[in-house]
Amino acid sequence: MMARRKLPLLEADSFGLKHSSPFGGNGRRSSKYSVFVVISTVLLLFTFMYNEDVKTIAEHPFGSRDSSRTEFPIRHDIGHQQFKQAIKEDEVAILIEKAEGKPATEKDRAVMVDVVESSVGKEDRNEEESHGVKTPAIDRKQELREAKEHAVGDEGKNEELGDVKAPAPAIEEEGRTLREVNASIMGKKEREEESSQVKAPNSSFHEVKAPAVEKTERQRIVLDVPESCDLFDGRWVYDDVNYPVYKEAECGFMTEQVTCMRNGRRDDRFQKWRWQPKDCTLPRFDAKVMLDRLRGKRLMFVGDSLNRNQWESMICLVQSVVPWNKKSLTKNGSLSVFRLEEYNATVEFYWAPFLVESNSDDPKIHSILNRIITPKSIDKHGENWKNVDYLVFNTYIWWMNTPTMKVLRGSFDEGSTEYDEVERPLAYRRVLNTWAKWVQNNVNPNRTMVFFMSMSPNHIRSTDWGNPTGIKCALETEPVGNWSGWRPLEVGTDWRLFAVAENVIGRLRRKVPATFVKITAMSEYRKDAHTSVHTLRQGKLLTAEQQADPAHFSDCIHWCLPGLPDTWNEFLYARIASSSWNDH
Repeated sequence: MMARRKLPLLEADSFGLKHSSPFGGNGRRSSKYSVFVVISTVLLLFTFMYNEDVKTIAEHPFGSRDSSRTEFPIRHDIGHQQFKQAIKEDEVAILIEKAEGKPATEKDRAVMVDVVESSVGKEDRNEEESHGVKTPAIDRKQELREAKEHAVGDEGKNEELGDVKAPAPAIEEEGRTLREVNASIMGKKEREEESSQVKAPNSSFHEVKAPAVEKTERQRIVLDVPESCDLFDGRWVYDDVNYPVYKEAECGFMTEQVTCMRNGRRDDRFQKWRWQPKDCTLPRFDAKVMLDRLRGKRLMFVGDSLNRNQWESMICLVQSVVPWNKKSLTKNGSLSVFRLEEYNATVEFYWAPFLVESNSDDPKIHSILNRIITPKSIDKHGENWKNVDYLVFNTYIWWMNTPTMKVLRGSFDEGSTEYDEVERPLAYRRVLNTWAKWVQNNVNPNRTMVFFMSMSPNHIRSTDWGNPTGIKCALETEPVGNWSGWRPLEVGTDWRLFAVAENVIGRLRRKVPATFVKITAMSEYRKDAHTSVHTLRQGKLLTAEQQADPAHFSDCIHWCLPGLPDTWNEFLYARIASSSWNDH
């Protein structure tokens, strides 16, 4: 049998096709050439396509990045539809030219647009619709030509926007191009918001989201209460719309000594009087404004039970805007501290009825008739007053039981018992001079504001205000009104001590700013505001029998809350909140 000749692998007959040789021949002799031409053509075509694909891959630096990341981040801050329009066709060419320094091929354009199209899908369009983002039609080529003309490439410098640094010129140009493209569809306000809030993408091409808007700095309020205005010269005005500032039931930190309504008082008009200065306005107490001033600071009242009365008033005034679990009251010996955790602030009271050392310094056992002082000994108490931002001092009522004051020879620590009796004004001056010296040596005027409260008056004799049938301050429901003015109101205040305090503080002000808060005259009109028989006696509420005997049991020294001490604190508030801010 004759061997059969093998047919060529690509024999035309096997495909049912006829073709002529490219070299002009036909038949079997030309089959070798046909196979060669076909194979060569296939190899050349494959090589060309491979090179184009390699070039395309090489020009996109995927490196070791996560394949799930897209080449360009989705900019939530400008809207996805705007983003798609901003990086198609010629936009891609500009970005590639800026990144690689060479013209972009058609293959580049196709790959880049495919990447972006696949990144902005149905989910993104739904999010865009949910935010109500609409993109007006724009001439992209014209905008991009303008963007290209204005684009600035700085190859050696990274631009920092917010907290993220632009790592490479390609990313920098991308950001600038997008901003230029969107300039025509964003108003001036939107462009400003974008430049202040949008952060440049980082070198890892993470998806960029608009950052949360930072909290604005707290508004620092400064009241307009000029120093030249005399807050203490004025009159009482009934105002049941704006007063009281707080309700008795709303403040759980008051002692029973001052909760007159709870203790049986029926009328509440005494709570609704507002002090109106002649030449200016006393601002109504604002707890938030005051607490902003107290943030990170200490306010301390130092003195006798009237300053404690005022301290309780201040607590009630500020505590209303603080949650119950963020405020607390602790008492430790002579020092009581009310803490406001959210503000890192304290409102404190320190018991020192004479300011200097005395035999009445025990905060619980001090009902001593034979009162003795050491006018030059203040450092023991003063250690507790250091590093306080607002100091409020007083001393008066404990001086009033005798016309003279007993001054100890020596010291209590040495066991001295002998004393000299000194006229009240002279002893008062010696004590205040010691106090003023302590303030001068221990208070930093750049940090601490110092206040000294004048005398809180008593209302013991009803004849002093023209009520011969009255019994002390009991059953008084109105302030002293329609006073003739031909003579000053006299209710037993020792104005000599007022003059001593005014003189000492006037000299102290030359070295340390100190304010003399003149509450005496305006408080003398408030015969209606005392606790009277609606209070405690030796730690216990008055019984019905005791309340029926006001001649013996009326307290016409201390004041109901809400009430007059709230106005005293409005004086402090006006001066503190109208001063310049001090963050020390």
